[in-house]
Amino acid sequence: MELYLDSANIKEIEEGFKLGFLTGLTTTPTFMQREGITDIDGMIVRLSKIAPILQIEALGNTAEDVVKEARRQLDLGLDPKCTVFKIPVSLEGVRACNLLRKEGLLVNVHLVYTLQQAYMAMQAGATYVCPLVGRLQDQGHDALALVEQCVTAVNYYGYNTKIMFSSVRNSEHVRNAINLGVHTITVPLKILKGLTDNNFTTLGTEQFLSDTRLMTVKVKDAINNINPVVIASTNIKDAIVKMTEYGFGSITVVNADGSIKGVFTDGDLRRLIQKGGEILNSNLNDHEFKTPISIDANALLNEASIIFKKTNVDTILVTENGLPVGMLDIQDLKND
Repeated sequence: MELYLDSANIKEIEEGFKLGFLTGLTTTPTFMQREGITDIDGMIVRLSKIAPILQIEALGNTAEDVVKEARRQLDLGLDPKCTVFKIPVSLEGVRACNLLRKEGLLVNVHLVYTLQQAYMAMQAGATYVCPLVGRLQDQGHDALALVEQCVTAVNYYGYNTKIMFSSVRNSEHVRNAINLGVHTITVPLKILKGLTDNNFTTLGTEQFLSDTRLMTVKVKDAINNINPVVIASTNIKDAIVKMTEYGFGSITVVNADGSIKGVFTDGDLRRLIQKGGEILNSNLNDHEFKTPISIDANALLNEASIIFKKTNVDTILVTENGLPVGMLDIQDLKND
């Protein structure tokens, strides 16, 4: 099924065609008027250089007027093999369609609201027949039934016509078009961009990225540049201030030679205060600390993940050559 973008907004159009797989672009005078475009011919030429196939309006009161307008637009430098002339369905419109098709030009007969209109366009040799689904549904009609009838007619009678599903209002319309077997669809960018969205897909992708990160990223590449360390002779009050500045719930206590003495946590602080407020005036080396849970800086995050699960801690001391180089927070396991 061909996929067209339906727009006259140049930013949308440039963004849409970066995808690289759109069949072409459909646009209307109404779209251009809404975008404040005054140089219609200039805009058409510009769009023809972006879209592989450009579908533009060819208007006139008679078939001859329509043909004349199509030829005038081709004289702007458009490629006849990549330009489709959109003609509103009418008796003169289908006659113009037949005249243009005899010249080998491509035609989309649109604003189709009935099977009879679609049949006349098919019989006239239209390259595309374009029912407007959203507008029909707005009027209370069974637009999907019309589209299905058009597809059936093309397939049954063997017309060399493509049914274009247009006036797309939501992603459900895209699903309808696929199920009905239409040959082409034209979709606004906002709806087009949402067609790949699904919460389960998002969750699954995030899980894959997270698991890949655990297996490929080393601990030293996941930690920040903060190394929350204080020497053992530090006063507990000052250690609390440092802990707050570093933004961790723990701080590494080292001896004068840089070797690790232990780790001081906010849990240690709560236990010490229970002994009396004067304890805050003591130094860290006046107390015993547990051996910190640590991991080597060159270990993979997967190993750290196992440690977090086994120990139920929020931070792990990171060491390299026996010296502290930082803290790994459980949040560091996640993707940025």
